[in-house]
Amino acid sequence: MYEYIEGEFVEKSPAHLIVQAGHMAYYIHISVFTYSQVSSQSSGRIYLHFVVREDAQILYGFGGREEREIFRMLISVSGVGANTSRLILSSLSPDEISQAILAGNVSILQGIKGIGAKSAQRIIIDLKDKLGKGAGIDELFFSQDNTSRDEALSALVALGFPKKTIEKTVTRILSEQPELSVEEVVKAALKFM
Repeated sequence: MYEYIEGEFVEKSPAHLIVQAGHMAYYIHISVFTYSQVSSQSSGRIYLHFVVREDAQILYGFGGREEREIFRMLISVSGVGANTSRLILSSLSPDEISQAILAGNVSILQGIKGIGAKSAQRIIIDLKDKLGKGAGIDELFFSQDNTSRDEALSALVALGFPKKTIEKTVTRILSEQPELSVEEVVKAALKFM
């Protein structure tokens, strides 16, 4: 329903943010990860997820689309609610969560307070395919100052390869042949996989 809000950060804490946009101020629940991104800013853009419950209407805010995408994936897992997802995002960065899920690393997720072995396994089972098939990949890897390396990484992750594995390969290929196009880098990397 809501995409983002831009305005002045009237109040900031590691758990919430009050954003004044126009003549209204909005109370937005945030993670520690988002707080670390906005703590030095006096205004900016916060991406939103709106939750309607029987007893409340709650806005959750994120410093970027990548974090919001991970949040939405986490709340799609049975038994993982919005507050648990926010706790996970406060403990690990979106990239660390993605890597833990793709690697099937139960112990990293289980190390978060309130996440037991069964919940960690359920998160991995439910989300591994979504992350591996490139859900939200455009948001995870594209930035405004894209390079051939970033585009090649994005393409390879969209094909289902773990980012950490392909980063080394793409870096090695580009260090040996920096003039290669994105397509040539992807083709060369596929030969090593």
